[in-house]
Amino acid sequence: MSRVTKKASSVCTDSPLSISEVCRKMTLMRQILTSCFGPNGRLKQVHNNVGGHVLTTSTSTSLLQAVSSSEPLLKLITASILNHLSRFSDCGLYTGILCFSLIDHVQKSGLRPSVAIKINKHLLEVCTSFLNQEDCGCKVNVDFNSCQSLVTLARSVISSKPACVLTEGEQQHISTLAVHAFLLTVPCGDTPSSPDRVRLGRTVTVSIEGQFVLDSAVFPGLLVNVPDMQLHPTDSERTRRGPGPFRLALFTVSLSGDLSEFGEGSLEVHSGAPDPEDLILDELLKLGEQAVTDQVEVFMCQRVIHPVLQHYLRRHGVLVVERLGIALIQPIVQMTGAQAVALYQTPIPPEAYGQVKGCCVRTVGSREMLHLLPPREPAPAVCTMVLCHRNDTMLNELKAACQRAEHVLRLTLRDPVALLGGGCTETHMAAYISNKGTTEAMEAALSLGVSQSQYLLGLNGFCSSLEAVALALVHDGETGLVDLSYAHHWSVPQGEAVHSGTVLQGEAVHSGTVLQGEAIHSGTVPQGEAVHSGTVPQGEAVHSGTVPQGEAVHSGTVPQGEAVHSGTVLQGEAVHSGTVPQGEAVHSGTVLQGEAVHSGTVPQGEAVHSGTVPQGEALQRGDGDEVPATCGCGLVERSARPGLEWTPLNTRYPSRPAPLVVGKATPPQLRVLDSFTAKLNALQVAVEMANLVLDIRYVIQDVN
Repeated sequence: MSRVTKKASSVCTDSPLSISEVCRKMTLMRQILTSCFGPNGRLKQVHNNVGGHVLTTSTSTSLLQAVSSSEPLLKLITASILNHLSRFSDCGLYTGILCFSLIDHVQKSGLRPSVAIKINKHLLEVCTSFLNQEDCGCKVNVDFNSCQSLVTLARSVISSKPACVLTEGEQQHISTLAVHAFLLTVPCGDTPSSPDRVRLGRTVTVSIEGQFVLDSAVFPGLLVNVPDMQLHPTDSERTRRGPGPFRLALFTVSLSGDLSEFGEGSLEVHSGAPDPEDLILDELLKLGEQAVTDQVEVFMCQRVIHPVLQHYLRRHGVLVVERLGIALIQPIVQMTGAQAVALYQTPIPPEAYGQVKGCCVRTVGSREMLHLLPPREPAPAVCTMVLCHRNDTMLNELKAACQRAEHVLRLTLRDPVALLGGGCTETHMAAYISNKGTTEAMEAALSLGVSQSQYLLGLNGFCSSLEAVALALVHDGETGLVDLSYAHHWSVPQGEAVHSGTVLQGEAVHSGTVLQGEAIHSGTVPQGEAVHSGTVPQGEAVHSGTVPQGEAVHSGTVPQGEAVHSGTVLQGEAVHSGTVPQGEAVHSGTVLQGEAVHSGTVPQGEAVHSGTVPQGEALQRGDGDEVPATCGCGLVERSARPGLEWTPLNTRYPSRPAPLVVGKATPPQLRVLDSFTAKLNALQVAVEMANLVLDIRYVIQDVN
């Protein structure tokens, strides 16, 4: 067979990370993931450029499956994140942001990839060891005697999906339902066949569009939809009978009597032979006779049941349900203990029958559904979660969020601990690693075969990448801070943060309210100098000039309309200009040669920014009124911890002792918790994928 076009050679790309287009695509993907991160993340609408469905989501699974890329490196990272999500259901965005941050820092720092890979592996081991410690400051125990920690864990998963569009009350209601459904799937006793093993049940989700979210509910057992028909009068009578247990038969083969079930081919019928359809109907009626003889009271089929067989069974008081669909077969088998029968030409074996405790009809929204109650004896519990929402997009996102929350709750059964959320685990872990790595820099560098400066550079990049994950939670112009005692993450709303630098503890930092159009003094001031910011009415003359090193800047009371300080200035000095009201004092202080003295305008009512101070100092925010009452996870309360200091995230501050651990004897109510198992695996996947991408030297693509 000849080819239409000549086969082309494969394309080999050398050092793909050095290509600007590849870096641009990776930066764009990082921005997409970062913008979706956290409860205040932005929604994404994904649409194929040739048309089709528009997907609105902020869930990492839906987003990564919908966004396609031709770049091999992006495909590799996306595949690893989706594989992690298929196993743990959570921390997909976390994995992507951390992976891209690690790659980006290595590219900007100039570290050789081989050196960065060694350092990343070492620091990953330090992180894993730290998180597995019993006294780890990021972990809290999950108490199964109380539902509070479980509800917080479920709420953290659901609230992080803004496309669900839930109010605070709706988030609490859905989180409580998720925990209720999870507890119903945990069996109360040992499984008879394997008493040493716990076999979890299953939650079946029923979606109802157009109802209020607060109408959502959880029911033990199964709700089976009865499509396009009301229950037959005899079926309704069966559901009103006394409690069971009732014997149940389940079929996966079609009982419609259609010859097409036998497959394709020709059928020869001799003259005088009976009609094949009559023979099939006779077989079906024999099946019905056996079911009645064996006292079957619930007869269910995945597909269609012949009307004659239905009539026969109902006439003998049997409840008939058809067109179950394949999704309900396994839950019914698990709840009732029945065996799905795939043939009707042979008698039903006695062990194939299952049991249900009872049946009733429930009206859920606009639907009438048959409610099958689980049997009395200990068995894998099955429950049904009915989710309601206003439209289909929100409903799909809510359904996916609840399924992820259930999976996260199941992970806690294996390891009943959780990690602090709200970015506090990342900032605390970054502070711990920074302190430990700086203290042991010489020994670690020697064991890794790198220089101490290279090790410290890689350590700084690793810690900055962890803090970048916490910083990704900040949206809407907020400012991310980290306290210098416990290394927890604090988010200051827009307009509250009043500085752009770091200040020594105890230094005077002026913050005030200035009328529109007034001149503000802001500059760079040496340690110990007072920074003055005053109120100046429009049109007044203020001193003009620059002052030589050590000279005092004019301070005094100036009559209205009079000229203020005028003098000789040194070349290169900046000039301060403004206006001063009658009786107002102009700023007083000593200004170093070459330092900038700024004059600007601040909108009415805005907080004033009062100066930039030497890099590396700790920020003290006065009485801390701008900082929220609690940190991101809710464990550290500002009022209970006087003397806290803060610094902006991803700023360099001097080496300090290891972060303190908050006592958990009587902890406050935590606001956000993350899955320990999912986040630990996500950390490993992110670092390993970053190392793999950094280690790729060539990319060979088959273009045919």
